[in-house]
Amino acid sequence: MVLAFLRSTIKAAKDNGWKAALEEVKKQGLVTSLLDGNLLATKLWTDDGARLVGVDKLGNKYFEKKVNSQFGRHRWVEYADKKQYNASAVPPEWHGWLHYITDHTPEQLEDLKPARYGIEHKLNRSGEGDAYIYHSKGHALNPKQRNWTRYEPWQPT
Repeated sequence: MVLAFLRSTIKAAKDNGWKAALEEVKKQGLVTSLLDGNLLATKLWTDDGARLVGVDKLGNKYFEKKVNSQFGRHRWVEYADKKQYNASAVPPEWHGWLHYITDHTPEQLEDLKPARYGIEHKLNRSGEGDAYIYHSKGHALNPKQRNWTRYEPWQPT
């Protein structure tokens, strides 16, 4: 798997030059995967005979490897956003396949899908900045903060 990567990088360097080879390495996310252990493990596991099952509208790639893998660990996702991946980035259509609720991919279930499916899936951004954090009405960072001055403090006599 590592040798195959090195061979493909050297071949790309011979064909298109080293600058194009480095751009390909960067595009595949291998530079960031060296810093992130989870992403590196995913890259190595994916290169070892995994089958690409599909890609969702967010760009996430879904893989399956049935040979030499433990059941329950042979389906996984490679997130499109390599720097900040989040489990809520998996749409509900792929969640069922990923968690073994169904063996059918969303493409296979397209004709069973109702005409009106509901609202579009959104990522859960809680905890990712001031715009997404909930602050109660009395919190100092809430833009619509309550005015608590209408109460008079108790003064002992």
